[in-house]
Amino acid sequence: MRPSLSPVVAGLMLASLPITAAAAPRLTIAKVFLDADETMQFLMIALVAASLAAIVVTGLKLASGKRLNGGSAFVSALRLGGPLMGLVGAAFVVLMGFIGIANFGPVPMPVLAPGFAEAALLFLLGLIAGVVGVVCHWIIEARIDRTVLQS
Repeated sequence: MRPSLSPVVAGLMLASLPITAAAAPRLTIAKVFLDADETMQFLMIALVAASLAAIVVTGLKLASGKRLNGGSAFVSALRLGGPLMGLVGAAFVVLMGFIGIANFGPVPMPVLAPGFAEAALLFLLGLIAGVVGVVCHWIIEARIDRTVLQS
């Protein structure tokens, strides 16, 4: 004979779920990053580093005086590639989440939330990289236009 839960025990277990969920540690951006797969962590770091590098390249380009030196191709590639890389990373994380749901059945939302947060963070970092790339590209193009028109 299989042991079964009494209705009282089952009710107490269900009633304790919200308390358990409320007592769980809060999810932060740092925790999302630390819980991410190593490949996704690398992608997040690469997107942030590329954004910072675009700002440095733009600053160096502006400080170079009237000389027209390189760096424009990197910034131009970042404005187009940053959002795509973030989107690819986010799509991969969501795909793996759906495969996990399909393999293990219904999963509670607190278990799924970190994966969705990871996907959202990747997408956000990609968008930030793209925005930084666009703004830096505008600044560089404006400087090139001023330099060419003055000569």
